[in-house]
Amino acid sequence: MEGDQVAGRPVLSSLPVLLLLPLLLSRAAALHPDELFPYGESWGDQLLQEGDDESSAVVKLANPLHFYEARFSNLYVGTNGIISTQDFPRETQYVDYDFPTDFPAIAPFLADIDTSHGRGAPHRVNGKVSGHLRVGHTPVHFTDVDLHAYVVGNDGRAYTAISHIPQPAAQALLPLTPIGGLFGWLFALEKPGSENGFSLAGAAFTHDMEVTFYPGEERVHITQTAEGLDPENYLSIKTNIQGQVPYIPANFTAHISPYKELYHYSDSTVTSTSSRDYSLTFGAINQTWSYRIHQNITYQVCRHAPRRPAFPTTQQLSVDQVFALYNDEERVLRFAVTNQIGLVEEDSDPTPVNPCYDGSHMCDTTARCHPGTGVDYTCECASGYQGDGRNCVDENECATGFHRCGPNSVCINLPGTYRCECRSGYEFADDRHTCILITPPPNPCEDGSHTCAPAGQARCVHHGGSAFSCACLPGYAGDGHQCTDIDECSENRCHPAATCYNTPGSFSCRCQPGYYGDGFQCIPDSTSSLTPCEQQQRHAQAQYAHPGARFHIPQCDEQGNFLPLQCHGSTGFCWCVDPDGHEVPGTQTPPGSTPPHCGPPPEPTQRPPTICERWRENLLEHYGGTPRDDQYVPQCDDLGHFTPLQCHGKSDFCWCVDKDGREVQGTRSQPGTTPACIPTVAPPMVRPTPRPDVTPPSVGTFLLYTQGQQIGYLPLNGTRLQKDAAKTLLSLHGSIIVGIDYDCRERMVYWTDVAGRTISRASLELGAEPETIVNSGLISPEGLAIDHIRRTMYWTDSVMDKIESALLDGSERKVLFHTDLVNPRAIAVDPIRGNLYWTDWNREAPKIETSSLDGENRRILINTDIGLPNGLTFDPFSKLLCWADAGTKKLECTLPDGTGRRVIHNNLKYPFSIVSYADHFYHTDWRRDGVVSVNKHSGQFTDEYLPEQRSHLYGITAVYPYCPTGKKYALGCSFKLAG
Repeated sequence: MEGDQVAGRPVLSSLPVLLLLPLLLSRAAALHPDELFPYGESWGDQLLQEGDDESSAVVKLANPLHFYEARFSNLYVGTNGIISTQDFPRETQYVDYDFPTDFPAIAPFLADIDTSHGRGAPHRVNGKVSGHLRVGHTPVHFTDVDLHAYVVGNDGRAYTAISHIPQPAAQALLPLTPIGGLFGWLFALEKPGSENGFSLAGAAFTHDMEVTFYPGEERVHITQTAEGLDPENYLSIKTNIQGQVPYIPANFTAHISPYKELYHYSDSTVTSTSSRDYSLTFGAINQTWSYRIHQNITYQVCRHAPRRPAFPTTQQLSVDQVFALYNDEERVLRFAVTNQIGLVEEDSDPTPVNPCYDGSHMCDTTARCHPGTGVDYTCECASGYQGDGRNCVDENECATGFHRCGPNSVCINLPGTYRCECRSGYEFADDRHTCILITPPPNPCEDGSHTCAPAGQARCVHHGGSAFSCACLPGYAGDGHQCTDIDECSENRCHPAATCYNTPGSFSCRCQPGYYGDGFQCIPDSTSSLTPCEQQQRHAQAQYAHPGARFHIPQCDEQGNFLPLQCHGSTGFCWCVDPDGHEVPGTQTPPGSTPPHCGPPPEPTQRPPTICERWRENLLEHYGGTPRDDQYVPQCDDLGHFTPLQCHGKSDFCWCVDKDGREVQGTRSQPGTTPACIPTVAPPMVRPTPRPDVTPPSVGTFLLYTQGQQIGYLPLNGTRLQKDAAKTLLSLHGSIIVGIDYDCRERMVYWTDVAGRTISRASLELGAEPETIVNSGLISPEGLAIDHIRRTMYWTDSVMDKIESALLDGSERKVLFHTDLVNPRAIAVDPIRGNLYWTDWNREAPKIETSSLDGENRRILINTDIGLPNGLTFDPFSKLLCWADAGTKKLECTLPDGTGRRVIHNNLKYPFSIVSYADHFYHTDWRRDGVVSVNKHSGQFTDEYLPEQRSHLYGITAVYPYCPTGKKYALGCSFKLAG
């Protein structure tokens, strides 16, 4: 307290103190006492006793004072002008050089009563602080918390308090005394010939600071914007803090030694760069850290102000005392500094900058620079690296075992660190290192508690928890809980010259005798001179090659006509046929009985018709001459007697009758068993083979594709992809399966393996095992084609640059071509016409070539406007050769001689292999990692199937329930071949 030295010092009376406090606690400026109200003993003021630690008697407040969250009814006034809520025990606790103190003065202000006629007026600052900080690795955000500063101008003391900053941020901001140090520079005690910041910049300026901490190199940017004086003469300021600061544990205190720093002045700009050391202590722990600070202060020079005298371009700020405190209970962060501004002292040469601060050190980019004394420093490799600090290399924690990845996890090394990943079926526990088995939630679709129709008719869709829905599979209709088969044959989806066979959930089509095709397209065999009997005979012989087939092979005479008597070679049933080969109703006889007489109608006799004959004649007349398959016609022997075995039409419902045609009780059978109509003989327990005129249901048409180590199965419903029924047909660990084709005669699938360098096959019968048939002389076998007629296979090898052939068991192997090949890939065969086709995706000269099946007459078919011909297929029904080009992105077709070339589709993605079936193409695509279908006629995409396991798909082929038939050509001669 400045003023005249007198024996006694005045103290404000009770009433004036009550009037003064609201002014001090509001945002009032520092005023002269005579501007407030009359004072002195004559006005009731009290005199304090002489001494530096005296205080007034207690001042009782009529209305309690609310200060922060506390209430006070008593105040004390000290000789140094401090107003307190309790009496002063000794002065050093609150005004000594150890400030700021924990003494409960009305923080953060000193109620300095100015008696020096304006020479020591206090300054006050109010503002808001916002920040987005990362404290260590923890994000902390705060917005518009209060900042108050109080400055005693006559000795350069500045007090700053920031309230309600979250604890982690407030603790970490303790070393950042420049936040409050701004007010120290702004109102520093001016030495002769110097000016503080307020005298220069006034109340409108921007203070930018960038602080870099060491050794962690965390960076934080602080902007303090002064917005002038408010109506009550308080300086208003906004502070924004952004960046990262080192984490400081709770209960640690920060200590910063006094320092000096230089400020450089130019027009409207002040800059300063310095380094600070600070120590963090807690008990016996004492750690020393440092930071580098760059400050930039900008302001506008007042053009109307009188010209200033010459001003030094550099001034020195001396900070004699620095304090930083955080009170967790009050949640207040406090800074206090004592400052003087003056000319640069002669012995204050700039301190050499440590290389860690200016980046001139020689530490590795992955090392930390630790500043020492002066320009000394040390280098230390960052965590995850090893070396001397000047040269650091990554430490492979996965190889050395210095990692925390637990069982069922995989350690992946990264630069300077590592990452743990759980194996399939496991997930991280809370520690992010231990992998625990994933326990799937209850799934009614998997545990069988759902109410959907059987799996072959419907699919169950899980919706989480116990919720699920049911949907009928393609080929079935219903609500998903009850599904019935759709009879696609009633929709006439087959060719008119084809027979439709309905199967559960699907159907198949088969061209009738005298036609060939896939059932959706049937073409008359105009080149055939076979009679209907011969055509049916050849067709049945072709189907008879299938394992388990029980087809009837018609018997023809020398002229090719149907023999009147036909007998099934496997079952023993016999019957009569008309000239068109149709069964004469009522003529069928069971195995072991006398075959019917099928000659010309017997001459009329005088024998009257028997009961059996009259009943038969009446029923045939009632049926209109020809009964349906489900209508009963009595069977009579040559004498007109009832045959012992009677059957209902063409069904398997049969029974025994007596001589009068009456049913013998207990002999009626169910389908699959036929009663033995001999007295005392029990019905057989073994089911008979199917009747000769009943075709067993087809297994349907499906696609097979290769995908890495597996062969996939994708059924077709007509030409639509039945994606819900797709599955893995065969898994071959360690293989890379590329080429694939199918032998329809023996129901065998063949494939090439570029990893195992083999060609293998497997039957499609249940439980069949793979069999390797070629295991030498291969490097990269890719394309594969099967000639089911000649029982021969053909393949390409893109490394050996060869095209070879062998019988289907791998024998009689020979090289067809080994010259003028660079990258042979796809290969296709036309077994009917005896032609072989292949592609060579040589990037310099791509081409498609052809030859006969024995390697003769080799010639180039296509070598213009072609890029990467990956896929190739021959359509026997349209007689078109088609290819998919990954270079031109086109699907094109041509006639076998190379004429009639046309584009089907010109915007493919990245096709690899292609197959033709009915009116669609199906190709594998490396961009989509799936199977894509394209309509042959419109060229439009119609559907795609993307397997759940996403990886490249290679070869693709179609599997029919029958074998195409036709002519086989060989070396200038032609001959007919069935099957």
